[in-house]
Amino acid sequence: MKKIIFVFIVFISSYNYAQQELKLDIADAIILKTIEFSYENYITDQTSFGASILYSFEEKKSDFRYNEQFMFTPYVRHYFTAYENWNLFGEGFLGISTGYKEIELDDAQNIYEDYSDGALGIAFGTKYVAKGGLVIDIYGGLGRNLFSSNSPVIVPRIGVNVGWRF
Repeated sequence: MKKIIFVFIVFISSYNYAQQELKLDIADAIILKTIEFSYENYITDQTSFGASILYSFEEKKSDFRYNEQFMFTPYVRHYFTAYENWNLFGEGFLGISTGYKEIELDDAQNIYEDYSDGALGIAFGTKYVAKGGLVIDIYGGLGRNLFSSNSPVIVPRIGVNVGWRF
């Protein structure tokens, strides 16, 4: 019973801080025909957790695209500075993805294999928060797929998000 009460208190206290953000990765939308939305909830003024959902509209045969067709990425961020407008952060993430990997064959057309995999990784970035609630964050990092032999080894985590804090 004590454990249930403790978990309930921690859960309620995480909502008492009440800073949340909704963001769209504009770089993916403009450059790669990919849409990625993120939600972030602050536990304290220096720690937050969130999740991103990415979906690619780019064709398989495109020269420049993510290998991932769909990706769900829960993450935890720690903010290193306490400035009001600008802040640096480190992030740990788990990426769960599905996509296509191109297989090159001699004297034949290249084929694509479907894959599903999970990746662990880290990222670093900076965030700007305006007094009115506008949020801009820029980050970059890498993860490694862990389970499938036909998935790409490296998973990029790159973004330029614009959103709103409420």
